[in-house]
Amino acid sequence: MGRAFEFRKARKMKRWAAMSKIFSRLNKDIIIAIKDGGNADHETNSTLRAVLQNCRAANMPKDNIARAIKKATDKDTSEYKQVTFEGYGPHGIAFFVETATDNNNRTVASVRSDFSHNGGNLGTTGNVEFLFNRVCFFNISSEGQDSDDLELELIDCGAEEIEQDESTFIITAPFESFGGLQKKLEEMELEILESGFDRIPTTTTDLGEAETLEVEKLLEKLEENDDVQNVFHTMSSSSDG
Repeated sequence: MGRAFEFRKARKMKRWAAMSKIFSRLNKDIIIAIKDGGNADHETNSTLRAVLQNCRAANMPKDNIARAIKKATDKDTSEYKQVTFEGYGPHGIAFFVETATDNNNRTVASVRSDFSHNGGNLGTTGNVEFLFNRVCFFNISSEGQDSDDLELELIDCGAEEIEQDESTFIITAPFESFGGLQKKLEEMELEILESGFDRIPTTTTDLGEAETLEVEKLLEKLEENDDVQNVFHTMSSSSDG
């Protein structure tokens, strides 16, 4: 079983536990996709199309989606910016944090506080990024699909790993292959259930129960931060419970 699959599954179990946080994250994703793409037409804005697929996968109410789109097209709406943070938690565990913020000073202060009050240290840009491989992923229904045939179809588009999780195929590829894979899957008329980006650690650290709890304290604090979109770390997925 591939490392990308293991870490995505471990994070997914935690991610879907707090739907309000998921909806907040998706709300910002919609706004950023529209602002960056220049329009709210999912037919021409491929990033927005991918975000809306994720909204459906999370069962986000249509009214919530409509409000987010309206907010994004409002000229008076503050623009969210994507800002990343890097640092170390307890026991040398590396953390890479992705945020979406309309107030950078507030976000810097809150993330720094999360680290310093939970046994960690916020570092500088490039401090830990090299410890993670940035990849893209697509989840599609495995019904009526053969993984070998699918791999042959997608390998030229950058697909590196295809794993099955219950009734779903998870396709992983390099970050820069996202657009080509999305286009190919749509040409094949395969429904994309979810898609996005991950940072997979190149090496991981196994910890004991007590040490794991210390790291999870920082992890949970960061995930509760309203400005934080995603948190990646180098603690072994087997420690993720």
